[in-house]
Amino acid sequence: MHQSLKGPQGFSDIPDLKAVDRPQHLGHSPMSQNDLVQTLFPVALQRISRKIVQSRTNSTLMGIFTILLVFISAFINMFACNHIALRDCAAWNLNISHRDVVVCDIMNLNYSLDMEVAPCDENTPPCNFPEYFNYSILLSLLACSVFLQISSIGKLLLMLSIEVLYIIVVEGPEVVLFDNYDLLVTANNLSPLNQTESHEECLAGGKVALKYMTPVILMVESTARLDFLWKLQATGEKEDMEELQAYNRRLLHNILPKDVAAHFLARERRNDELYYQSCECVAVMFASISNFSEFYVELEANNEGVECLRLLNEIIADFDEIISEERYRQLEKIKTIGSTYMAASGLNDTTYDKEGKSHIIALADYAMKLMEQMKYINEHSFNNFQMKIGLNIGPVVAGVIGARKPQYDIWGNTVNVASRMDSTGVPDRIQVTTDLYQVLAAKGYKLECRGLVKVKGKGEMTTYFLNDGPISS
Repeated sequence: MHQSLKGPQGFSDIPDLKAVDRPQHLGHSPMSQNDLVQTLFPVALQRISRKIVQSRTNSTLMGIFTILLVFISAFINMFACNHIALRDCAAWNLNISHRDVVVCDIMNLNYSLDMEVAPCDENTPPCNFPEYFNYSILLSLLACSVFLQISSIGKLLLMLSIEVLYIIVVEGPEVVLFDNYDLLVTANNLSPLNQTESHEECLAGGKVALKYMTPVILMVESTARLDFLWKLQATGEKEDMEELQAYNRRLLHNILPKDVAAHFLARERRNDELYYQSCECVAVMFASISNFSEFYVELEANNEGVECLRLLNEIIADFDEIISEERYRQLEKIKTIGSTYMAASGLNDTTYDKEGKSHIIALADYAMKLMEQMKYINEHSFNNFQMKIGLNIGPVVAGVIGARKPQYDIWGNTVNVASRMDSTGVPDRIQVTTDLYQVLAAKGYKLECRGLVKVKGKGEMTTYFLNDGPISS
């Protein structure tokens, strides 16, 4: 039916951003992430999760709650420690006043940091290393940088609140832990290299951590905001490029049929590459406004002929709108030459109907529709344009010529005869050849024999006028 010769390469000036690799699934498809979530988590939990994610207020409150939970978990065990002062315990054991207790007394009683049981209360654990709680609080401060939903000012206020609350606890009910620790460190005479932190150093460490954590949080939030803005910008640029790509495709489809455009977009094209198709049975139409040259005049009143061209453009635009209808999907506009409109059908495998000849019927219907449209234009523009239409069927060669400005066209004896059917036609009539008459008559179309017409290069040919479609239509 259609024989195509295409070069090994085509051209593609427009990137296809939507072309993505898709994995090939063999056998059973793996469980998707959605299915996994549906399986592992109950519906109620999923509903709560969506409410948190979709609301900034809920996300912020959830972040604050989580940070406070980590903070409380960091020092809650402090309240379970032994709170008996080591001096009081030593004074009780030595039967002296706690004011008289000195470091040597602690050493003599063998109190050390390695004690697993409190000396005066065996029911509560001795917290001999209270700086552990300090490090845990520092980790809870570090958790503030993770939650991007909370603003940097909010994080700073939250960290200040945590630090103030911790200092109040350490300086208040839990100060005895650090006093006991200081006594034990002094009594055991630990070297400075082995010492960790004293009470004062512990409090100072928290302030230093707060000082350095704030810039880190600001940097994390700034980076996250920049990432968001860059992603937003990239998404916008991608959408703009896709819109430009779609616009360029529409422009390309105005000069090339879709299947031809797809061929050239699929690969890069060499300037010397030739693309053509041999088509077996194509219906060709030439429709010309025979008296437009009489209508076109260059006067000051019509802006030196611009208004005449504006009306012609509106007429051609109406023809284009009609050919874009679904029932004429087998048709392809070839070009316009002055006031002549050229179209064809059956140029590719998707539009060619070898058995039913539906592409030929569609072109005949389109020709009659153009006649009706021209009458409508005359009624509303108060003009008397006359249109001649010539139709023919037969083999043609379709192809693209040109490197910088590619032009799609069709060539062959069929095209020449169709052009002669137009030029030798009668105004407001559709002239067809004998070959086309046989197809249309078999489909019930009403035709009238015109007789012999002298055609340049062909001699005398019997032609017919297409008057109307079948009664059933």
